[in-house]
Amino acid sequence: MTEFKTVRGMRDFLAKDAQKMRFVEQKARELAQLYGYEEVITPVVESYELLAAKAGEEIRLRMYQFNDMSGRKIALRAEFTPSIARLVATKMRTMPKPLKLFCVGSLYRYDEPQYGRFREFWQANYELMGSNQPEADAEIITVTSNLLQTVGLHNHYLKIGHMGILRGILAQENVKEEQQNQMMQLLDKKRWDEALKMAQKLKVSDQGIRTLKTVFKTRGKNASKILEKIKQRVKNYETATAAAENLKEIVELTNGSGVKSEILIDAGFARGLEYYTGAIFEAYVPELERAGLALGGGGRYDKLIELFGGEPTPAVGVAPGIDRIALAMKKQKVSPKTEKQKRVVIIPIKKEMRAKAFEVSAVLRKAKITAEVEVMGRTVSNALSDADRRGFTFAVLIGPAEEKEGKAILRNMKKREQRAIEIKKLAKEIMKAE
Repeated sequence: MTEFKTVRGMRDFLAKDAQKMRFVEQKARELAQLYGYEEVITPVVESYELLAAKAGEEIRLRMYQFNDMSGRKIALRAEFTPSIARLVATKMRTMPKPLKLFCVGSLYRYDEPQYGRFREFWQANYELMGSNQPEADAEIITVTSNLLQTVGLHNHYLKIGHMGILRGILAQENVKEEQQNQMMQLLDKKRWDEALKMAQKLKVSDQGIRTLKTVFKTRGKNASKILEKIKQRVKNYETATAAAENLKEIVELTNGSGVKSEILIDAGFARGLEYYTGAIFEAYVPELERAGLALGGGGRYDKLIELFGGEPTPAVGVAPGIDRIALAMKKQKVSPKTEKQKRVVIIPIKKEMRAKAFEVSAVLRKAKITAEVEVMGRTVSNALSDADRRGFTFAVLIGPAEEKEGKAILRNMKKREQRAIEIKKLAKEIMKAE
């Protein structure tokens, strides 16, 4: 007999892990509501051209792409931002700004499966569209920090950089955008020496090479000191200097919001997606950073919506990884903070009591109490043993004698105590019991 397994890179989540995933998702959604982000839902399948437009070469190569039955080239989404940009460029183009949108779901990339990296993964997504002000960047960064705090993680930090610093230097050195993108791919992988060699091949000036070398090494957690160093090191590059000033404003606003995450400024930091134009950032905890895993990342992209046919619209967003955050919780031994639910099993003592058991379960569920009817045909003693093993809080025994009096036996599984009470009072008694 064939043993069926999950497709490589895909996963099953059993109840305990699924609970943790849904907990993170719930907290992400609650945070979206607190900040005024409205939830939208976009398709898992989009046109390949849309998803590939500014994805970066590495992601383009790893997309699940295929032709549908009509011969159209389509792909499974590898990230949310192109779909949201399409939505804003078309169906939401006349809506007042800013647009604050939230979505959550699964994404797909044909990566080599390894620890913390799978071909199907889950993200939340926050996008703030219509503002070019540093306040928008600071809000997105703050949302990210608050999510990590809300789920109970500790020792988290944010690495923040600015694409305008690097692109400003390269543009003034007459490096074309396509070649800049290739360099950003190298920097995203921390291949600084290769990026410098490429710059030399592209005839970047000696001053430019010296500036890039120092910028790549400019990082640290003393934000004001590092930001001042960046400004000094790019002072001969007008656009890069403006980007450094913009980064300073964003960091000052972020610190002013009282974020709990530590902040690391990294001037040589780049992300592989080609559409980023301004501040960029990633979130980490030490336990996953050692494996090269970020909990999520984002940044500013001011040209993408226009590329998809919309009005020129500045935008900034972040995609926290639902499963990465759940993994971090597991590594840090953080349990979801959920209210302990009272679980009740209703056991019919005789077969003729089965209908009454279903009736009682409906009454309890109406009172928002988790209730299950014993459906295995077990004896009462075996049903109680099973209820004990599965962690039920109470058992309700429905017998002919008690039912005639409008009563049932309520058993406290922890205290091993039971008594007959009126069925109409069951929910109230269960709710007030400790």
